[in-house]
Amino acid sequence: MSAFLYFRDMKRGHADLPLHYGTVPPWLAQRMSLLGGAIVEAIIIEYGRSALLQRLSDPFWFQSLGCVLGMDWHSSGITTSVMNALKKAINKRSAELGVYVCGGRGKSSRQTPSELIEIANKTGLDGDELVRNSRLSAKVDNTAIQDGFQLYLHSFIVTVEGEWAVVQQGMNGESRMARRYHWLSSVLTSFIEEPHTSVCGENQGLILNLTDKLAASTKGRILELTKEIPDRLMREVSIILPNHHEVHAENVNLKRLGAALILAHEKNISDIESLLLLEGVGPRTVQSLTLVSEVIHGTPSRFSDPARFSFAHGGKDGHPFPVPIRVYDQTIEIFDKAIHQAKLGDKDKSDALKNLSKISQQIEQGYTPNDYFDELVQYERNTSYKYGGKTVFGDSKKPKDEGMQLKLWD
Repeated sequence: MSAFLYFRDMKRGHADLPLHYGTVPPWLAQRMSLLGGAIVEAIIIEYGRSALLQRLSDPFWFQSLGCVLGMDWHSSGITTSVMNALKKAINKRSAELGVYVCGGRGKSSRQTPSELIEIANKTGLDGDELVRNSRLSAKVDNTAIQDGFQLYLHSFIVTVEGEWAVVQQGMNGESRMARRYHWLSSVLTSFIEEPHTSVCGENQGLILNLTDKLAASTKGRILELTKEIPDRLMREVSIILPNHHEVHAENVNLKRLGAALILAHEKNISDIESLLLLEGVGPRTVQSLTLVSEVIHGTPSRFSDPARFSFAHGGKDGHPFPVPIRVYDQTIEIFDKAIHQAKLGDKDKSDALKNLSKISQQIEQGYTPNDYFDELVQYERNTSYKYGGKTVFGDSKKPKDEGMQLKLWD
């Protein structure tokens, strides 16, 4: 059983994910950090640090970020790898970005208090208060909530304004599941009195708030709540993030994905102004740029199908297809240049990248997809060798029969 729960007006949200073991290969970890850093910087420049924290506290957005960075679309490893990549990318430039990432997995999580005190000494923030918030968020999810998950990762993200978000993950060894928790300071009024009120979801099956009125409840009430959860969870939410490793058509909004593909691959779209500003960029890279653009500029309702974003850079285990290294590197290069130019006052290229997501949504309005999903996955696998496709199992090879075209409508 696996489930992915989305809480919109959230003070806290959580997501359940199948446990995956192993490490992220260096060739992917380095690129995740580079692209993750560019995405973070673009969000801060365009929308501000508060907006970055809001996105990190959204389970669906976080999952979409992990997918666009090339991680397996629904595994527990997304949490660890994404936060590790962001910590490396952000902390080397914290003074410039005004954002700090503390903690991490295992031993690193226990360094959070000392890291927060060090940040407080640099910025003038109240270090004791930050440490208290970090410990309380962990206590609530690890101890106050009796849901069978033991925390093993705690990441605390704080801005120079003193706003913070928490991303932490617990493990249930018996069910072989990991549960991720998200916190956001700007909407949190109390740790002990209904800290998770106004929790709701948007057409995502059954939404559960395990700690409603937690502080006022007795231990028996907490146990009663947790006993009710397994049957209800099994019945209602398995349709959202099923326990299979492959990406299937039902996991993706084909209308949204198809619009991005049309923008990238159809010749009659290639003369639009935004693509002219990205001269020299091939269709496959435009496909990736469009999906990355949506991660940066999309609204919350656009992230209800995180698996769609795995069609930017594939996945390290080859699902839905191998990671196209050359496309990944070009995406990083384009975003880095756009950010640099924007800082110098030239926003043409950054505006062009922003417009990709807008144009894709416009195409989507009048688009009726056919059943192209299986053909798309096979097409990406067949052509992966052209873009330096790579998985943890090795490099992509040229297929014996590559002859197929991508058809996005009848």
